[in-house]
Amino acid sequence: MSGRGEGGGTRLRAALAALATVAAGLGLRAVATGDVAKYGGDALYTLLVFALVLLAAPRTPPVRAAALALAVSWGVEFLQLSSVPAELSRRSTAARLVLGSTFNAPDLFWYAVGASAGCLVVTYGRTRTLRDGRPAPSASRGT
Repeated sequence: MSGRGEGGGTRLRAALAALATVAAGLGLRAVATGDVAKYGGDALYTLLVFALVLLAAPRTPPVRAAALALAVSWGVEFLQLSSVPAELSRRSTAARLVLGSTFNAPDLFWYAVGASAGCLVVTYGRTRTLRDGRPAPSASRGT
């Protein structure tokens, strides 16, 4: 893609959002402990997946991107019911960051918070763009 039009603009915003989300997660871990760090990190994890979905497929509707991010997050969490993530986490810091190691049911709620936040921000941004009199990004492509 040339970087122009809706796809390029969405990709740029999604890339910036992904970087900001990683920075927020690292910042949260640096200043917070306990449940705030844990569950805030869960929400940010899903928000990062949401941003990556839009980076890869910029024309994905926000609700679909949120549903996919939530499905990925929940899938990873339920995978923790097996021994696979724990074993991989012992061998790799990257695996521990991505897969975790132990199932925790409350994480499921916080993943939904992250997916919902991403969906609301993108939907609000598109609605605001329409309200300001400028065409919505998808309107310029006829979708």
